[in-house]
Amino acid sequence: MPELKSILINQGYSFFKLKKTVSKHFVVKAKINNVIGRFIVDTGASNSCLGLDEINLFNLKLSQTNKKAASAGSTNIETQISRQNSLKIKNFEIKNLTLVVIDLMHINMALTEHKTQPINGIIGADVLQKYGAIINYKDKTLYLKR
Repeated sequence: MPELKSILINQGYSFFKLKKTVSKHFVVKAKINNVIGRFIVDTGASNSCLGLDEINLFNLKLSQTNKKAASAGSTNIETQISRQNSLKIKNFEIKNLTLVVIDLMHINMALTEHKTQPINGIIGADVLQKYGAIINYKDKTLYLKR
């Protein structure tokens, strides 16, 4: 019987190894606008986002919005929008990606308390759903398909 990886690759999926942190989050290295960063893969986050302190690092162009965000630890979080970004994980590239820019300080403080490196952002359900994400928890692998 063929293994899952072979079946999915034959169906056109790309695969990426995930790192499981001490805090039990899955993290992947990816590039936003050709700048490498660390991102939590979060099926519960409706949008992919970057931290406010990452605007210059990732060369983001911002638009104001009056929408508020919420996370597991906070509500009424101010947001900004950055359009026309690229996301690249190994050889899998997404162009024209919209990102929500929010304060991730509370998330990074919690990660630091768990002796986990801070993150630059989150890859959320917008990307995971659009590209048919399959997460193999046992093998710590993420599969995405164009």
